[in-house]
Amino acid sequence: MTEPTADIRCITFDLDDTLWDCMPVIEAAEREAYAWMVEHSPRITEQMTLSEVITERQVYMAAHPELHHDITALRKQWIGHLAARFGYGPEIVEPCFHAFWHARNRVELFEEARAALDTLHGAYKLGSITNGNADVHYIGIGHYFDFAITAAGVGAAKPDPRIFRAAIDAAGLRPEQIVHVGDDPLRDVIAASELGLRTVWVNMGDAEWGEKRMPDHTITHLGELWPVLQAWRGSPV
Repeated sequence: MTEPTADIRCITFDLDDTLWDCMPVIEAAEREAYAWMVEHSPRITEQMTLSEVITERQVYMAAHPELHHDITALRKQWIGHLAARFGYGPEIVEPCFHAFWHARNRVELFEEARAALDTLHGAYKLGSITNGNADVHYIGIGHYFDFAITAAGVGAAKPDPRIFRAAIDAAGLRPEQIVHVGDDPLRDVIAASELGLRTVWVNMGDAEWGEKRMPDHTITHLGELWPVLQAWRGSPV
């Protein structure tokens, strides 16, 4: 755990399951993509249920770890693979993907998350760091962030240190001047702390911490973040 400092200048956020509940969003997006297939590639849906399509997609993605940093490219590759099996060409890949992607970006921020962003915006430099393909600008919250780092853009996914180094470079600060906030113990907390960032673990589900390296702080929702930052600000350098 890093010693507190009053010189915090930047807060970076994970997105999925930190600013919003991810699973309902993905489930809705899968339904949208399937509905698109029903209309435009019915040979697929006449022989596969939604559940079967999702299971096949999961198996395919698990078999291609070389693209786990770019799940957009990986999902498109899988759609092309599925299309070919049922006698469709690559022309269905983009529209089917976009049916998924538009729904995937219809998120509902946690109430405390929007309030936290309102409070922090202008007080700190803000950034987002995600392995996923949520787009903060398309969602409508891009104005809060000074930079947005994606695994696809970097070519590496958390917990790979390259994605956090990209955030450090974008912030233009020393690692100890940055606090990373996220829900995943390994991909967010451990990975960020190993590069010297301060860390705040968002533990909404009362999970047990199972790692040797501890987060600097643990909160149960983002409404608790501002007091943590103010306490750090009051700590001696």
